[in-house]
Amino acid sequence: MTAAGPTTAMVLAAGLGTRMRPLTDTRPKALVPVAGKPLIDHVLDRLRDAGVTRAVVNVHHFADQMEAHLAGRRDLEVLISDERAQLLDSGGGIRHAADKLGRDPIFLANIDSLWLNRGRPPLELLKAAWNPAEMDLLLLLVARGNGIGFEGPLGFFMDAAGRLTHSGDPDVVTPYVNIGFGIMDPKVLDGEPDAAFPIHPTWRRLQAAGRLHGAVMEAPWMHVGDPAARDAVEAELAREGGVS
Repeated sequence: MTAAGPTTAMVLAAGLGTRMRPLTDTRPKALVPVAGKPLIDHVLDRLRDAGVTRAVVNVHHFADQMEAHLAGRRDLEVLISDERAQLLDSGGGIRHAADKLGRDPIFLANIDSLWLNRGRPPLELLKAAWNPAEMDLLLLLVARGNGIGFEGPLGFFMDAAGRLTHSGDPDVVTPYVNIGFGIMDPKVLDGEPDAAFPIHPTWRRLQAAGRLHGAVMEAPWMHVGDPAARDAVEAELAREGGVS
């Protein structure tokens, strides 16, 4: 039996995918195929299996291609958050979609993270760990080094209660890396402008209030950040027999 969790998700798919060039010269990063399936469908399949019935997807780069592709999904409701006029960054993209997301907790999902079928399914781990009485944002983390693909220099420390501290110093090695999935109370962005802004200031605000938490997944992370990483991920998937 799986835990109850959010039924709405915000899928951040509007980026230019510059590190994925030349694969993104003629299509959005979300439609780059991995193991025969576009990245966006890997993500939507995982969210659907976790109980999501409505996904809000932001679009900008090759937005027409994205809309045409997503119109073919029949297993869950897909709503488009249009950023053709301006890319709004992570925080701004979520805020811009507020009218479609509603007021209940939502899944957050990037389109470039996959994981292997090992241990507890990561989205089920998130659902079980989510406690709105104690947190406003719960990030899915991986232990540094437990994956392939790009790992940025910044990451998180976590205390015994699961509260997170984000490192602002690239010279400090943190034990955990954010993979771009989480559960969030969308009301934490109330009062923010409908404009471009990153999510990191929200992390710091919630961190100061003790409302930023993390859950560490057991499965190895695979970040599909550039063509070489895409090839490495496909080879790993062929050895392991798929993703969760």
